[in-house]
Amino acid sequence: MAKAELKTKRTNADVTAFIEKAEPERRKVEAYQLIDLFRKVTGKEPKMWGPSIIGFGSYDYKYESGREGTMCRAGFSPRKAKLSLYLMGAYCTPEAQAEQDRLFGLLGKHSVGKSCLYINRLEQVDIKVLEQLVRNNWDLMNERYPQ
Repeated sequence: MAKAELKTKRTNADVTAFIEKAEPERRKVEAYQLIDLFRKVTGKEPKMWGPSIIGFGSYDYKYESGREGTMCRAGFSPRKAKLSLYLMGAYCTPEAQAEQDRLFGLLGKHSVGKSCLYINRLEQVDIKVLEQLVRNNWDLMNERYPQ
């Protein structure tokens, strides 16, 4: 089966230009802080994925259904309402999920969705815990999808 046509693809759009359009104003500062954190953890440069995701690295996946695609290994979006961080690795094993849940308990004010971490204000979370969450997920993605 061929790769599915995905809406979220890596683009050549300028990351800085995207960030400079972010609102409210604090989102710009937070976005640059997150870029520094993700660079530190991943060793990768940020790239735009679709119109609104700043991603780091990539991986190819294939579902049991045969559907295939490519996505960033880790990333975030400085959305107006909340920062959205994409953390896919912890869903690889029950142990990883348990560790992620433990870290969520230490993180500070946040909410979660399936592979997404939502933060209203970066100042409301423990940055060291956030860095560990990103690192754990990055390492798990690299185990599951070797580079």
